[in-house]
Amino acid sequence: MSNVALVIGATGATARRLSDHLAGDLGWKVYGACRSTPPVGTSFIHVAVDLMDSAAARAAFNGLHDVTHVYYAARAPHGEGGNESVPNNVDMLRNVLDAIEPVAKALKHVHLVEGGKWYGMHIGAYQTPAREDQPRHLPPNFYYDQQDLLSARASAGGWDWSASRPNVVCDFDPGRPRNLVPVLGAYAAICRAFDVPMDFPGTPAGFSTLTEVTDGTLLAHGIAHISTSEGGANCAVNVTNGDAFRWQTYWPVIAKRFGATPGIPRPFRLDVWMADKQEAWAEIARKHNLKEPQLDRVANWSFGDFVFGQDFDVISDTGRLRRLGFCESLDSEKMFLDLFTAYQDANLLP
Repeated sequence: MSNVALVIGATGATARRLSDHLAGDLGWKVYGACRSTPPVGTSFIHVAVDLMDSAAARAAFNGLHDVTHVYYAARAPHGEGGNESVPNNVDMLRNVLDAIEPVAKALKHVHLVEGGKWYGMHIGAYQTPAREDQPRHLPPNFYYDQQDLLSARASAGGWDWSASRPNVVCDFDPGRPRNLVPVLGAYAAICRAFDVPMDFPGTPAGFSTLTEVTDGTLLAHGIAHISTSEGGANCAVNVTNGDAFRWQTYWPVIAKRFGATPGIPRPFRLDVWMADKQEAWAEIARKHNLKEPQLDRVANWSFGDFVFGQDFDVISDTGRLRRLGFCESLDSEKMFLDLFTAYQDANLLP
C-alpha cells in the first residue's frame, strides 16, 4: 500500500517544506490541513480546518480513509520566550487524533514536531549536549503533555509515534518574519543605512557560547527518515545541522555580507530599538527595489531577542539520528549565506 500523509499546520515553515519533500521527492499523496488558504502551486491537497474545533476536525477528516502517516507541525498562537499554552496545544493534537483514528484504518505512524524548548532553553542553561532521554524540567511544558498523549494513544491504537526536536529552524520562507535569516539581514541593512556598527544584541557570554540551528530542508528529510525507519518508532530524535558555532565567529561574516561593520556585544532589545525604524526600512526598500516595504512583515524582532539572549550553550546530541542511518548534515555558515542569497535574489533583502 502506498504511503499517504496528512500534514497538520500545512502552511507553516516546517510543514510546507515537509509536504514538498513527501510529495515531490518521495511521491506520496499528501493532504495538508490548515485554516488559511495556501498559495497557488502547493504540493498538498488542502483540507480547511480549525484544529481548536473538535467537531470541525471530525468533519474535515471524515473522508481521509487512505491516510497512513500523520505529521503534526501546528502550534497554538504564542509569544516569544515564555511558556506556551498547555491546554490549547494538547487539545489541538487530541482533536486531530480523535478525528483521524476512526477514519484512517491503515494508520501506521504519527509524528510530532517538537523543539529545543523540550530541554528548557526558554528557561535558562540546561544539560548539553542535550540527549533525548535526559530528565525533564519542572513543568509546564506543552511538549511533555503532547508526547505523553501521543505515546498513550499509539499504544492503545496499535500504531507507532515519533518526535523530532529541531532548534531554530532557518529557511527561505517569504512572509514569515519569525525567521532568523531575515532578522539578521534586515538588522545588518539598517545598521549599514545608519552607518553604525552591527553590534551583537546580547551579552559577551552569549556572543561566545556554542549554538546550533536547523535547516528547513534538512529537517524535512530527517522527519521523513525517522517516521519511516524501523528504529525511529516510539522515540524522539534531535535534528540539527550537525555542527555548532559561536556568534562571534559568524558575526563578521554576516555583517560583511550586507556591507555593515561588525560591532561588539551590547545587550539591548531589538524589539525596542527597531520600533522606530519603519521609515528607514521603507527607504532601504525603495532604494533597492525590495518587494516588502513593511519592516514588521520582514523581521520579528522579539524572536531575534529570544535567540540572541541565550548566554549558555545550545547544543543537541544527534547520535540517535545518525544511528538511524540519517547522515545528512550542513555547514551552518554556508546555510546562512545561501539563504541570504535566496532572499536577495527574491528582492526581499538588499
